[in-house]
Amino acid sequence: MPKIKSLEELKKIREEAQKDLRVRTETGTRIIIGMGTCGIAAGARDVMHAILNELARRDIEAHVETVGCIGMCAKEPLVDIEQAGKPRVTYANVTPDMVPRLIEEHLVKGRVVQEWALGRLDSKGIQ
Repeated sequence: MPKIKSLEELKKIREEAQKDLRVRTETGTRIIIGMGTCGIAAGARDVMHAILNELARRDIEAHVETVGCIGMCAKEPLVDIEQAGKPRVTYANVTPDMVPRLIEEHLVKGRVVQEWALGRLDSKGIQ
């Protein structure tokens, strides 16, 4: 992390952290991207950029985070979408071209894209 050189820089960092916290607590929307070596090799970095760009384009607030490998390398890139009160859905073999539909269907319309879904995890376990 670079050195903070002014009070204004510190205030900006604080505002960004507060916004990030508000997004996580108020919207309850998390998008989790597998970025282990296998995920990156399969194109997860491009998928992550496509997700960030699509969220910005649509002005949708969501907390985007990355995780390491979970052992399903053949299904990478993996993208999980978790919204407050709904099951966490894992999508497999996601490409940047799939992202606009994924955001439209899952986040905007609230419908799981069944043909891309690998599984769901709710309070009762994996479905």
